[in-house]
Amino acid sequence: MSAPQPSVPAGRASLLQTVKAVGASFFGVRASRDHERDMSSLNPAVVIAVGIALAVLFVFVLLMVVRFAVGS
Repeated sequence: MSAPQPSVPAGRASLLQTVKAVGASFFGVRASRDHERDMSSLNPAVVIAVGIALAVLFVFVLLMVVRFAVGS
């Protein structure tokens, strides 16, 4: 038996689904089938906000790795 799916209005993606879609897009690993599904269910404003947040997180992680590697 599968776990129940979170209640999301029909045609709208959850925040987690949006984060997964944007994260996969960062690495270029989206299947065309998934892309078509996302185009119909993702809210563009949320995609932009999540994209900016993930980009900031990526830069922060890079800065922390460099800081750790340099040792200062």
